[in-house]
Amino acid sequence: MELFKVYQTWDIEPVRGLGTSLWDKDGTEYTDLYGGHAVISIGHCHPHYVEAVGSQLKKLGFYSNAVVNGLQSELAARLGKACGYEDYSLFLCNSGAEANENAMKLASFATGKAKVLAFRKAFHGRTSGAVSATDNPRISSPFNVSDKVGFVPLNDIEAVGRELSGGGYAAVIIEGIQGVAGIFEPSDDFLRDLRDVCDRYGTLLILDEIQSGYGRTGRFFAHQHAGIRADIVTVAKGMANGIPIGGVLISPAIKAEYGMLGTTFGGNHIACAAAIAVLDVIEDEHLIENAARVGEHFKKAFEGDPAIKEYRGRGLMIGLGLKEGYGRLRERLLFEKHFFTGAAGADVIRLLPSLTISMDTADAFIKSWRELTK
Repeated sequence: MELFKVYQTWDIEPVRGLGTSLWDKDGTEYTDLYGGHAVISIGHCHPHYVEAVGSQLKKLGFYSNAVVNGLQSELAARLGKACGYEDYSLFLCNSGAEANENAMKLASFATGKAKVLAFRKAFHGRTSGAVSATDNPRISSPFNVSDKVGFVPLNDIEAVGRELSGGGYAAVIIEGIQGVAGIFEPSDDFLRDLRDVCDRYGTLLILDEIQSGYGRTGRFFAHQHAGIRADIVTVAKGMANGIPIGGVLISPAIKAEYGMLGTTFGGNHIACAAAIAVLDVIEDEHLIENAARVGEHFKKAFEGDPAIKEYRGRGLMIGLGLKEGYGRLRERLLFEKHFFTGAAGADVIRLLPSLTISMDTADAFIKSWRELTK
């Protein structure tokens, strides 16, 4: 049997990692400024994380949600305190797409309405409901196409109001910052207006913080820069530093009923131990503050850069929009300078490094960038 080839891959096989460094099977060292799609939040193989996961695995790796798992309650309490949503409840699942599926389902349960409003260029996942709310027809099969999802332009509050005024929408779903699209931000004013218009029409507000959350922007969630609260928040990627997990933070106004949601693997012992360890490191090493500090350093360093058409993002969620003629820059950064970065199309390089990134590592990247673009 062969793999079902749905990924375009570089001919590099990392076999070991530490902090922001990776080594391939030939022993070549790379600097990871992408974190496997923003998953590696506290660096590769952080010693506290390795100890916590290994210790739990020696005790119990898994049992189903038919029994009490105290680690789930500990994670819920710790996460609520860390992010400022202490009065919300937590449903644990396995991925970001699954978190968004459950968020939209909950909104429909709570309101009795069927439709969801999303935004142009949005990406919410590849499962059936999540991909229906994703603005990319290339990854949506005929089975996934739905008349229950509408799309409007980002930052267009009038368009949102026109849609919601009809009364048929259970929820609006929006990314804290659009990641896959190329790092596009809803403005703070737009988010505040969005909160108001959702309240006006009895529509729940879902904040997809799967890529933009967990401290990446210099606040725990990107939407907190606008000073708003969502009805439902979804999390995943950086939550357990590589062990699959997702979560849905749910307003106390939404009441749980037995059987309305469910999962086999969600909230398992290993995933919870990993997620608690991530929160330990974020808090003990002040990584949210570090994300803000290093992010600001990147922003200042790239001001006026001759290769950059537009710098987008906050903290360590960065999109570098390239001018014409620099289309091979990401490839050159990888093979000539040994830096892993991400992309959004041919003209945007995405930086999503571990929140542990040092100023020295940032400066090494800036130096290599300038050597390739001078």
